[in-house]
Amino acid sequence: MIRRYMPDFREDQVDPLDRTGFVLFGTGIALLSYVLEVFGEHTLALGPIAFLLVVALLLLAAYGWHAQHDEAPLLDLALFKVRTFRLSVIGGFVTRLGVGGMPFLLPLLYQIGLGYPAWKAGLLTMPQALSAMGMKLISRPVLARFGYRAILLGNTVLLGLTMMVFTRIGPGTPIGGIMALSLAQGFFASLQFTSVNSLVYADVSDHEASKASSIASTAQQLSLSFGVAFGSLVVGWFLGHVDQTDPAQTVPALHKAFFALGGMTILSAVTFWRLQSDDGSNISNHRQHSQTGWSLPATWPPRREARIPDSRRSTSARGTGNHSQPYNESW
Repeated sequence: MIRRYMPDFREDQVDPLDRTGFVLFGTGIALLSYVLEVFGEHTLALGPIAFLLVVALLLLAAYGWHAQHDEAPLLDLALFKVRTFRLSVIGGFVTRLGVGGMPFLLPLLYQIGLGYPAWKAGLLTMPQALSAMGMKLISRPVLARFGYRAILLGNTVLLGLTMMVFTRIGPGTPIGGIMALSLAQGFFASLQFTSVNSLVYADVSDHEASKASSIASTAQQLSLSFGVAFGSLVVGWFLGHVDQTDPAQTVPALHKAFFALGGMTILSAVTFWRLQSDDGSNISNHRQHSQTGWSLPATWPPRREARIPDSRRSTSARGTGNHSQPYNESW
C-alpha cells in the first residue's frame, strides 16, 4: 500500500551523518537513561550516580555547543526558535512524563493490588488501544472545531483527571467500571498525542520537515522512557515502606502514585498556555470551521492537500504548465 500510494519524495542533496553529534548525543542520552534506571532501583550509591549524571549532562551540553557550530547537526536545535514547534515538543515531553508511567502503574494495580492474573491484567488494557484507534477517526473534525490551543489546554486537564480517577479503583470495583475508565483514558491520550504530533509541523518549512521529525520522534521516545523511569521513582517513593504482599497497604500507595502523576499531567497544561487560538489552523482548518460552524465534511474521510517540496515541484507538475499546484492525495 505504501509503495503504491505514497509519493517518493527525495531531496536533491542529502547532508552527511553528523558522527560527532551522534556520539555526543547518543552517549549522553544513554547514560542519562541509565542513571534514572539505577536511581529507581537503588543499585548504586548516590556518589557514583551523581558522577554519572554530571558526565551525562556534560555530554549533552557538549552536543548543544557542537550543534550550534556544525552546518548539518544531527538534531538541529535552531528549530526551537519556531514557537509552535517549541511548545509542542516541550509540552508533549512534559505531558508524557506523567502519562508514560501508566504502563508501569496499571499492571501493578491490577496484579499486585487487585490480585488479577497477568492475562486478565493485560486484557484490561485493551480498551485503551481500542478507544485510541477510534479517536483517530474523529480527531480531525474535533481539531477543526475547537483548534489546537483549546484542545491541548482542555484535553491535558481531562487526561490528568482520568489518571486521578484510577485512585477510586479497588478490590470491589466492577470490571465494567475499569474498562470504561480505560476507554476514557485511551481516548484522551490519543487525542493529546495526535494533536501534539501534528502541531509540530504547523510552521515548519518543507525543507526542515525531516529535521523536525527527527527531533519530535526523539523527544517522544525519550519522554516515554523517562516517563516509565519517573513512574518507577514515584511508585518506589510510596511503596518503599509498605508490605507489598498486603493489598490493603499496596492499593492506597499505588493510588497516591496515580494522583501524583495525574497532578503532574494537569500542571503540564501550562506549557500550552502560550499557544494562540489560530496556531495550527493551516493544518486543522480551524479558522474556516469557526466561521462556518462545525460539521463533518461532505466526503468522509476528507481529502488532504500535501505540499510538494520545492525541489520536486518541477518534476511533479511536469506537463501541467503550473509548478505551484499542490499534490492531492486522499487522507
